Amino acid sequence: MPMRLWIKDPIAILATGAERGVVVENGRIVELVGRGASPGKPVDETFDASRHVVIPGLINTHHHFFQTLTRAHPEAINKELFPWLKALYPIWARNVTPDGFRLATRLALTELLMSGCTCVSDHHYLYPAGLESAMDIQAEEAGRLGIRMTLTRGSMNLSEKDGGLPPDTIVQDEDTILADCERVLSKYHDPDQGAMLQVALAPCAPFTVSKRLMVDSVGLAERFDCRLHTHLAETNDENEYCLEHFSCRPVDYLEECGWMSERVWLAHGIHFNDDEVKRLGRHHVGVCHCPTSNMTLASGQCRTKELEAAGSPVGLGVDGSASNDNSNLMESLRHALMINRLTYDAASVSHFDAFRWASEGSARCLGRADIGAIEAGRQADLAFYTLDELRFSGAGDPLAALVLCGAHTADRVMVAGHWQVEDSRPAGVDIERLRAEHGEAARRFLETV
Repeated sequence: MPMRLWIKDPIAILATGAERGVVVENGRIVELVGRGASPGKPVDETFDASRHVVIPGLINTHHHFFQTLTRAHPEAINKELFPWLKALYPIWARNVTPDGFRLATRLALTELLMSGCTCVSDHHYLYPAGLESAMDIQAEEAGRLGIRMTLTRGSMNLSEKDGGLPPDTIVQDEDTILADCERVLSKYHDPDQGAMLQVALAPCAPFTVSKRLMVDSVGLAERFDCRLHTHLAETNDENEYCLEHFSCRPVDYLEECGWMSERVWLAHGIHFNDDEVKRLGRHHVGVCHCPTSNMTLASGQCRTKELEAAGSPVGLGVDGSASNDNSNLMESLRHALMINRLTYDAASVSHFDAFRWASEGSARCLGRADIGAIEAGRQADLAFYTLDELRFSGAGDPLAALVLCGAHTADRVMVAGHWQVEDSRPAGVDIERLRAEHGEAARRFLETV
């Protein structure tokens, strides 16, 4: 018989009618316990949450794990997107190895988990010779940490010789890409409720892939019932590139390729006009808002409110650790709140918007109705934060304090009913050893400058 656990009496919880906590059984939330109430059935164990603020596990919908190896890289500091990419592509091409990639994945997943993430997506598109098993490495590392993951099989097939940005050595041909997409889908994609691994197909961006790859990815996605992902409208340079090469804007090109569907979520989605926002919303195309990266690269401000009003799910992502320089989604909630108040105003954007983007909105981007909220029937994916640090002293609203005062590290994290972080330490991870091994691998990227 499955154990029933009562998570009892949190300081605050991001759920209606759960003032006294929730009951977890068999990896799911089975009951919300309201004010003055007790669980309707006997419980086997009680966890005293009286030191904790409890929120749904955060969901990261856009990242590039390998970039943890080039944070604050001297060649890339103080550049916008295209110059930044041109500086880093040759460095990545020379140095990303399977062992380094494994360490980068392990480090990024650990950072995300410690920040309160319970489900992650990594847009991996870099495939130098020897890294063909990238998705297998990521599946193994996610399994080791006990975190949910959408393996996002990215791709590039247009290199410098084709008028693209990446070097020839890190792209693959269309047939190789599509064959591996099918392999990864067959091996790892689990469409069922409670899945720990799912797969999405993710041609990198309009300026790094062919039209055939975009179109054929749609066919595969329909066959396997998976999601589609790409970068779109991150900078004005991209708009100009599409006008020059395709005689249309990025959203028009997306539609030409058959990508205007609720199966799709886009990274960044900054430079849309009013008509494009309406069209994306009409087709329920999701957008992953990446506020930290957008500020770092000076890319612009995502029109989150208009997109949501039009019908597009809006999620949250940290983006690559070379454009964000960390992998902390909880920090990105604060950045999302601040940049959106600049975009709109203080009365229009609250901490609840930031929470929604990082939970329910992100879940919708990934096509998941089983995570993203604290409700009976949803997966027991929860993040627990204390308010013990000096930064929280004097805070009157515990939920608002997590965002406004800058929560950074979760005290506990539960995934599918299992504790994966306790006392701010991820289960089974030697953090000091990981830091040393990853740091050693990262030094290679500086020695070749």
